[in-house]
Amino acid sequence: MKAKKSGGVLKAVARTHGGVGVAHNKNTAEMEVERMPAPAQVILPMQQHIGVPCSPIVKVGDMVAVGQLIADSEKYVSAPIHASISGKITKIGETPLPNGVISQSITIESDGEMRPFEGITPPTVTNREELIKAVRASGLVGLGGAGFPTHVKLNFPPDKNVDTLIINVAECEPYITVDYRECIDNSWDILSGIFTLKELLGIKNVIIAVEDNKPAAIKELRKIADNSNDTDDTVKVMVLKSRYPQGAEKVLVQATTGRRVPPGKLPADIGCMVMNVASVAFIARYLKTGKPLVSRSLTVDGSAIANPKNVRVAIGTNVGDVIDFCGGFKEDPYKIITGGPMMGLAIIGTDLPVLKQNNAILALAEKTRRVKREMDCIRCGRCANVCPMDLMPTLIARFAKVKDAEKIKQTGVTVCMECGSCSYACPSGIPLVQYMRLAKTILAEEGGKK
Repeated sequence: MKAKKSGGVLKAVARTHGGVGVAHNKNTAEMEVERMPAPAQVILPMQQHIGVPCSPIVKVGDMVAVGQLIADSEKYVSAPIHASISGKITKIGETPLPNGVISQSITIESDGEMRPFEGITPPTVTNREELIKAVRASGLVGLGGAGFPTHVKLNFPPDKNVDTLIINVAECEPYITVDYRECIDNSWDILSGIFTLKELLGIKNVIIAVEDNKPAAIKELRKIADNSNDTDDTVKVMVLKSRYPQGAEKVLVQATTGRRVPPGKLPADIGCMVMNVASVAFIARYLKTGKPLVSRSLTVDGSAIANPKNVRVAIGTNVGDVIDFCGGFKEDPYKIITGGPMMGLAIIGTDLPVLKQNNAILALAEKTRRVKREMDCIRCGRCANVCPMDLMPTLIARFAKVKDAEKIKQTGVTVCMECGSCSYACPSGIPLVQYMRLAKTILAEEGGKK
């Protein structure tokens, strides 16, 4: 299928299945990112990415500077960790993460100076191999929330014939606006990152995919697509319908190219690579400055937050300190979430560190609580209608309840992205996402027995 042009931009080439219409609640869209003052302490978990945790290369009592390497791993699927403030290593212990996992961590007490590490220099990058090496050294993981080490994504095998780079600007989760602000405030970094990746990775086409509820971002992104550097006119802006989960990787690939990622495969297997817009902009800044990933922007919002903001914080900053910077709570929160309300993780308190992949902190007041009382399934089929992966969630839930691994396997639950559309649409209030996770756990346990 060919994309259609409308007003100088492209329209989606394929209609994807399912999805739900959620309230946007982009309350902070027109708020520029504020830099939060350096905290008195940061806690840096060794597990801030998909893959193997890092191991400390420092010890208690060491003095470190901003950007200094403090933890790494020899394993391929991992990403190094750098000091986000300057000061003294006071503890190497354990820290709980939002998902309940206990991770080894490094605590740094600030010296109040925010001294940059003397060894920071821009990397020399003239080819694909040097780019991948530099991105790994930067510690970059997917800033859209997935946390997958970026150097692994860039290092696709040549035989995959990746011809299309898709820049994800969908930001379809309610409340979150940091990717939108990246487009408005740092469009030249995005431009630089796109053309660097395009040239060094040998990718022919670039599609900047953005939802239609972001007209100001579309205007800025068109400047990138129309830039004189794009002499062969291969960088395009594509406007997609605003519908959750439009920004999910496999959904985005189908909407922008018409290609479908088969079960168990990755976008690279069908010639595509998807990157979050903030990740692309970071690569451009890192190549210019050599400063690794030590801070990130996140949206702080929700009905319980006194002064919602977009803030730039040092990685490892306490979640409670970030909320205090935004005026604290104006009402007692009934739920605090890291990430968006659809796929984020509810946390039991604010004494947790901000991680590389955190793009939002939400606090919701009791008055906005919308929890349905669970009732029996009425066989309405809404969950199947909204599932972007064409699954039958109620059937999977039924098999999960009786722990029938063989029948669960036949349902194809492993392709479930846990987007929450099924739970959102269910009139009976059935926690279908939890049953999807239970079904996957049952399959994993069954596989471990063999």
